[in-house]
Amino acid sequence: MEGSGGKKSGFKVTLNSKSGESKEAKKSKKGKKDKDKKERRAAKKLAASEGKLSSQSVDRRTDGGGSSILEEQEEEYAPSFMHENLGMGPRDYSSLNLKQDHQNRPLWVCPDGRILLETFSPVYKQAYDFLIAIAEPQSRPEFLHEYSLSEHSLYAAVSVGLETETIISVLDRLSKVQLSRDIKSFIRNSTQNYGKVKLVLQHNRFYVESRCKKILDRLLQDSIVREAHMKSQSGGSFVVSKGLREKAAADIAEAAVEVEQEGEEGDNEKGGDEEAEQDKPQIMEAEKELMDSDVYSFEVDAAQVEHLKQRCLPGGLNYPMLEEYDFRNDSINPDLNVELKPVVQLRPYQEKSLNKMFGNGRARSGIIVLPCGAGKSLTGISAAVRVRKSCLCLCTSSVSVDQWRHQFKMWTTLQDNQVSRFTSDQKEFFTAVSGVTVTTYTMIAFSGKRSEQSERVMSEIKNREWGLLLLDEVHVVPAQMFRKVIGVIKAHCKLGLTATLLREDERIGDLNFLIGPKLYEANWLDLTREGHIANVQCAEIWCPMTKEFFREYLKEENSPKKQLLYVMNPTKFMACQFLISYHENRGDKVIVFSDNIFALRAYAMKLKKPFIYGPTSHAERTRILYAFKHDPNVNTVFLSKVGDNSLDIPEANVLIQISSHAGSRRQEAQRLGRILRAKKARAGFLKGENFNAFFYTLVSQDTQEMYYSAKRQQFLIDQGYSFKVITNLLDLSGSADLHYATTEDQMNLLAQVLSAGVDEAGEEVFEDADDISKSKAAARRAAGDMSALSGAQGRMYMEYSSGKGRGQKRGPAPKISAKNKKLRNMIFS
Repeated sequence: MEGSGGKKSGFKVTLNSKSGESKEAKKSKKGKKDKDKKERRAAKKLAASEGKLSSQSVDRRTDGGGSSILEEQEEEYAPSFMHENLGMGPRDYSSLNLKQDHQNRPLWVCPDGRILLETFSPVYKQAYDFLIAIAEPQSRPEFLHEYSLSEHSLYAAVSVGLETETIISVLDRLSKVQLSRDIKSFIRNSTQNYGKVKLVLQHNRFYVESRCKKILDRLLQDSIVREAHMKSQSGGSFVVSKGLREKAAADIAEAAVEVEQEGEEGDNEKGGDEEAEQDKPQIMEAEKELMDSDVYSFEVDAAQVEHLKQRCLPGGLNYPMLEEYDFRNDSINPDLNVELKPVVQLRPYQEKSLNKMFGNGRARSGIIVLPCGAGKSLTGISAAVRVRKSCLCLCTSSVSVDQWRHQFKMWTTLQDNQVSRFTSDQKEFFTAVSGVTVTTYTMIAFSGKRSEQSERVMSEIKNREWGLLLLDEVHVVPAQMFRKVIGVIKAHCKLGLTATLLREDERIGDLNFLIGPKLYEANWLDLTREGHIANVQCAEIWCPMTKEFFREYLKEENSPKKQLLYVMNPTKFMACQFLISYHENRGDKVIVFSDNIFALRAYAMKLKKPFIYGPTSHAERTRILYAFKHDPNVNTVFLSKVGDNSLDIPEANVLIQISSHAGSRRQEAQRLGRILRAKKARAGFLKGENFNAFFYTLVSQDTQEMYYSAKRQQFLIDQGYSFKVITNLLDLSGSADLHYATTEDQMNLLAQVLSAGVDEAGEEVFEDADDISKSKAAARRAAGDMSALSGAQGRMYMEYSSGKGRGQKRGPAPKISAKNKKLRNMIFS
């Protein structure tokens, strides 16, 4: 029987009927059971050969109706929904049985692990806080969010203090349908081993410790763990010490508590989890016995910590390592004398994220995901202030180092001798007993010969026990070069910050063992509605290729220059020039992005605008950005991909993208983040104007760029954004006053493009770029329908009125000519 009344699970159990059974029925059931066991063993054998499953016991107890179930010990149990195809395609949930008061509950918990959240529910905020802690968001448009349960999301849920049975009971209370047995088993199986093994840093040495000696024995049977094990000089396998009485684990999240109070009316409804109530006394008794038991530990090689943590995750040994730092009782490392300034006031979502990190009085290692412009820097600085130990902050560029140093001094009471920078130009180390050092991933990961001064600073960094390792733009850490920093730096706690927890090379999952679980993730649309980030109009502008450029684009011999041909498309150039002129006349600040360096220089020099790319010196970058922020005559700046991450330009409110890195969704979202900082209302503009920031992607029609553009936008669409498609921009604006409007100028431009070298025609390359070229999926055949042939899967379009007859009048604002009235209605409607 299925508790949810939904589709049947692939896992079958045998019920002991209270009445007698015939021998034939028992024999039939026994044969069926043996057959099921054989099938499961064969499946596990195949999965084990791929290194995906490990040996583990599962205890099956009683069902919701109180019937006894055959208890048996098996290897790790994987519910049937974990093996189903979770890709695109229709699903039939019509067989799910709704609860009587389903109108008052916000969640649809489906048997395949998907969870749908109704954002119009009265308890949406409380349900969202609970759901973001236990599941991974897949898509979050305006009215209905989609999440999925995974081993890593449940691992993160337990890490912030949620207990296994609490997760099940609150999820059942919120659900419109009864939870299936598959869902309950998967939650218990994914969380039962968490917290039994800890990774501890003591005196610059890493130890694996547990209160259960048998668990450590089991770990040491694995070849990877044995390789990392460093035997003690005394000859014993383990170091035994008296375990301290730990503080109580954090209570369930505030959202879960409120939701349970909201649902008191449904307590009498049948279907509550009775087995959870029966198990609670046993669980409490077991925890009580562990309180004052001895702690066993063994030392491991610091260079093998990354592989060790990966091996212990779900899918490996399934003993995820708990990393917590009891900073209040750390008497070895000196305290950092720092406080937040009295003017600092954290926003509610910043407080929530920090509560997840410090929920039980200790500092948990993990990742906080907040949109660009939502105050990630202040969140990280607040975490450093709470830990009050030496902090090492890693950034992606020297410009970002300066920005972080400025933020630390602006928001805290740190003095000059407590903050230092370590870059190619600034090789400093704080002179106080403890302090903050801000540097780049590249400076730490560099393996070549260093200068004497650089070696001295690097030695100080390596030999110090850092209380907090702060990793800005943590999504770059899985890159082959940057992941080295985790083994080089000895830190008690690691906090990663990012707006885009995704990569195109499928390495983003490595952060679960490199850093830790995701602690908190904010919803972009919620922050937009509350005014914490800008309200952005996204538009995709189609630029037809001229016949001369398109002819060369189709030639096979021009294959290496295809990107340069569609980026240098004269129609795209004219569209870019027009948008820059239009927004500068409005008083806007414009950023133009191009990954292609040839195009970056050509556009910027032709339009007489400053530009920044890889070889630009740090001093020149600082000068250009300062002028862009403060000089009213510098309203446009061209950037290569060096501006994708960690570039704080709050004044910018318009972004134009003329070239990008293939289909990178992360890059699309990071670039949007350059204009997401909340904007102040400007004099002369309508108070009720819907959008205060604008994001344009210029795409050459009938080229490969259109495919890449659709793929890049998927992450933002999943966050609730929609892209408006404009196909006739130049038809409305005219092109008489624009560059390359004549055939002669276009032919001269084409000659320059064709004469460019292959190196010039390519993109700027960085170590942290998503390795898309190496992650191409193999071709595969999949079932579909005729609607899929449109190529619009996953896309969302919005209809817009023409804007005629609105009759709205502006105050003393920048004037819009009659020629551009239609254009304005098209862009701002």
